[in-house]
Amino acid sequence: MKMKKILLGAILISATATLAACGKSSDSAKNQVDTIKKNGTLTVALSADYPPFEFQTIQNGKNTVVGSDVDLANAIGKKLGVKVKISNMDFSNVLSSVSSGKADLAISGITYTKERAKTYNFSKIYYHSPNSIIIKKSDLNKYTNLDSFANKQVAAQKGSMQEQIVLKDMKKSNDISLATIGDEVNEVKTGKVEGAVVETLIAQSYVDANPDLALAKVEMPELASDYGMSVAMPKDSSELTKAVNEVITEMLQDGTMDKNIQKNYELAKTVK
Repeated sequence: MKMKKILLGAILISATATLAACGKSSDSAKNQVDTIKKNGTLTVALSADYPPFEFQTIQNGKNTVVGSDVDLANAIGKKLGVKVKISNMDFSNVLSSVSSGKADLAISGITYTKERAKTYNFSKIYYHSPNSIIIKKSDLNKYTNLDSFANKQVAAQKGSMQEQIVLKDMKKSNDISLATIGDEVNEVKTGKVEGAVVETLIAQSYVDANPDLALAKVEMPELASDYGMSVAMPKDSSELTKAVNEVITEMLQDGTMDKNIQKNYELAKTVK
C-alpha cells in the first residue's frame, strides 16, 4: 500500500509539472510581444536567396541582407518599437528556428499549410505567389509542358512548397532537393539539372540576372486561393500575430507592400 501511494504521488507530481510547463509555454507565446519589447530586439529568420524578397548585396562596403521581406520586418519592428536583427540561414532551418526560440518570427516566402499550422501561427497572406520553372534559354522549345520533364532532373528547395509541386505534380521527373535557390540556378546553368521550380517573381529576378536562362512556357498546377507568402510565428502568439497582421494590412492598403517589392525587384537586377 505504501508503494502504491508513492507511485500515485509521483504520477500526480509529474502530471502537475507537465500542466505547469504547458501553461508556461502558452503564457510565454501570448506574452511574446512583452518579451520582445523588454529585450528591445525582434529577431527575424530568413533565407537570403529569394530576390526581390530577401537577398544579399554590398552596401557601404558591407555584405547586407535586403529585400521587401526585410522592409516588412523593419515595419513590424517599428510598430513594436524595437530594433530588428536579421538571422540569415538555409530555408530548411527557418521554421525550426522559430519553434526553438532562436527567432521571434520567420519571413522567407513561407506558405501556410494545415500541417505547419499545428506548430506555428501564420499571418494573413501578404503576397500571392505563382510558380515557374527556370531552364536554359536554349531549351525553350524543348520544354512545353510538365510531361516534357519526364525522366529529367528537376530541382527544388528542400522543405519548400515547390518541392511538393515536383513530388506531386511532376512525378515522372526526378526531384533534386537543394539547400538554396542559388544552388538550383547554378545546377541549371551547368546542366546538372534540366529545370528548377521557383516562385515566379523570384525566378524572374534570377533570369533577369542571367541572360542564358529563361522561364519555361509551361502551364503550372492550379494553386489554392489561400496559397501565398505569410509570416510564421510561435504557436498561440496571438498578440504578436495581431500586431503583424495590422502592419501587413496597412502596407497592403496604402500600396507600400507593392512599392517595396518593385523597388527591390529593380535592385535585385543589379546583383549578379
